[in-house]
Amino acid sequence: MIKIERLSHFEENDLEIVERKGLGHPDTICDSLAEEFSRELSKLYLERFGRILHHNVDKAILVGGVAKPRFGGGEVIEPIIFSLVGRVTNSYKGQNLDREIEELFYRAVEGWIKENIPNLDPKRHIRADLIARPGSADLVDLFERNGNIPLANDTSFGVGFYPLSKAEKIALEVERFLNSKNYKFKHPEVGEDIKVMVVRNGEEFNVTVALAFVDKYISSLKEYLEKKGEIKGDVEDLVKGILDGEEAKVHINTADDEGSGSVYITVTGTSAEAGDDGQVGRGNRVNGLITPYRPMTLEAAAGKNPISHVGKLYNIAANEIAREIYEKFSSYGVKQAYIYLVSQIGKPINQPQLTHIKIWGDFEENVEREILDLVRERIDKLPKLWERIVFEGLGVC
Repeated sequence: MIKIERLSHFEENDLEIVERKGLGHPDTICDSLAEEFSRELSKLYLERFGRILHHNVDKAILVGGVAKPRFGGGEVIEPIIFSLVGRVTNSYKGQNLDREIEELFYRAVEGWIKENIPNLDPKRHIRADLIARPGSADLVDLFERNGNIPLANDTSFGVGFYPLSKAEKIALEVERFLNSKNYKFKHPEVGEDIKVMVVRNGEEFNVTVALAFVDKYISSLKEYLEKKGEIKGDVEDLVKGILDGEEAKVHINTADDEGSGSVYITVTGTSAEAGDDGQVGRGNRVNGLITPYRPMTLEAAAGKNPISHVGKLYNIAANEIAREIYEKFSSYGVKQAYIYLVSQIGKPINQPQLTHIKIWGDFEENVEREILDLVRERIDKLPKLWERIVFEGLGVC
């Protein structure tokens, strides 16, 4: 069933809350490592057998370590523990893959950390473990029944919306700005563990940033406060641009106690070294945000197989379809698009049991028909979405 509905008003309250957990947040680390391993495992299966085999490596926990940061450079006392749990196909056509899969896991973890959290040494600062067993007979059989059109391996739903509100843009762009390579070149003391919370009250925006400074780049409390002030000014300028010249209140590391010298410094740039733990699915949704004032799903997309797991595919597709509707039809009066996709286990992934499209705007009836045609076309192409997930790294967090 596919249904299109017109909204009578823009579903945005006077109050809005938006959150983004940055690249080095423990929850984002869990999501990213699970997804990285799934992508690399998919490539291994393709290279060896010409197809992606059944797997779901979407359960993970990160146990924070013990560290002693100090100005000029501290030390990690006990390493972070990262455990990934899931189901993999470890034997196929007479070939046992246990050793290769385990080695692939360690390479994926080490490679991602080196690339994304350079002050975290994957050999000294983290201990990674993989606990992966074969899937249940019924789910593996369901996966193996996939022909040209994969069959949904779960009854689940995905949601998406577009365009982003100003508050959502602020949360997304502030974290990406602070974690960009250009900004790190200018400010190497900025760690990757950055969390942004935006609260909008009417037209007033309050932006709170938690930012893990890297201690070896800061010589003293005085320098820390100077750097924090510089970064605050840069964020204020960025937000002002997003708000078309309007200003917002920006706060950085509000728990700092300057009098006692208790401030947010780390050895590695992430609170995972000592201050926080992490888990897959507790962080950003597929669009990179946590948006309680918008439709959301609790589905953890990271680590799920890209062939038939609708918990991943439907969330990615819903966001992409919503964006395409807006970009293609905004000139015809479409101002907002919401997409809901609901699967049914065992049914083809391009035949959701419900596709609900909610549109806000003033547009002609022929535009509504064109939107329906676009959505049907995109759903028909769902069996090919895996290619972009595996080879282009289509993001899930």
